[in-house]
Amino acid sequence: MRVLTVAPGPDFSVQDVHMGWTKGLAKAGVTVREFNLNKRLELWTRAQIDGTNLFNFDAALDITKEGLYGQLWAFDPDVVVITSGFFTEPEMIDRIRSKGKLVVMIHTESPYEDDRQVALAAHCDVNVVNDPTNIDRFNQVAPTVYIPHAYDPDVHHARGGHRKFDFSFIGTGYGSRVEWFEQVVWPSDAKVLFGGNWQTIDDGSPLAPFVMTQRDECVDNTETAAIYRSTVCSLNRYRREADRPELAEGWSMGPREVELAACGVFFGRDPRPESDQVFPMLPVVEHPGELSDLLAWAKAHPDLRQRAADEAAAAIADRTFENNAKRLLDVLDV
Repeated sequence: MRVLTVAPGPDFSVQDVHMGWTKGLAKAGVTVREFNLNKRLELWTRAQIDGTNLFNFDAALDITKEGLYGQLWAFDPDVVVITSGFFTEPEMIDRIRSKGKLVVMIHTESPYEDDRQVALAAHCDVNVVNDPTNIDRFNQVAPTVYIPHAYDPDVHHARGGHRKFDFSFIGTGYGSRVEWFEQVVWPSDAKVLFGGNWQTIDDGSPLAPFVMTQRDECVDNTETAAIYRSTVCSLNRYRREADRPELAEGWSMGPREVELAACGVFFGRDPRPESDQVFPMLPVVEHPGELSDLLAWAKAHPDLRQRAADEAAAAIADRTFENNAKRLLDVLDV
């Protein structure tokens, strides 16, 4: 069986999901080829002659899509797995399917962007959602299955960590997160690190001294995992931004929770039903004032902290991309 995996485009956490699925499918015994849409799109948007860009974004995207259609001919996959579909139009999916290819879309933005995702799902053969809150809507338009977020054991593990940071948070600086974290009163001696896309903050933000990179830069998954292993305490904080306010509340754990647990890190939880079921050993943190107290407790109780972290790692031990790939293959009945 041959599978062509299509990258999402943005080099955010969704790229990590794409890489995880690509690797997981290969480990599950599938012949996999990756279409690196992100790199190709970057190449064409930066192409210049004498300092002048040759293509605007739309033209660069058209050229990138033609490269994908070329891969359908050259590789001749049985299945095309698209992650996120940020740059995927219904006509593009229809064209792929017209060539006799089975199209699977990995939807990574549930429930926040389910209006957009359901519209794309209607054009796919099988859909995978990362949160089942609105799965009935998906199933009304095409077969859909919930497969939880996963981790890569080669990247997310607890080996070799040295706790040099008291607190770290890696993720996108959505406005709701910025507002929440700016209310935290950090101990004066705390070693705090933020990473990811934090261009929404200004120089006057109390978070500005803690951002480790340029504020418009992301942190790749390997470096993120290394930071987690170097951290005493972290926190998962969900975004509140969504297509509509009623789409902001989810059920499932996010990828960062699974990755933090796999890296053996103690962290506080923004409560959700699935994490309440899986991580009862980890504390809930809902208000900014609770975070400094949690950090102080974690530093003062290393043994209890690590015991909870070890229990959390055991709770998600089977949530690997390889196991997720096997579940998808079972759904496809191949």
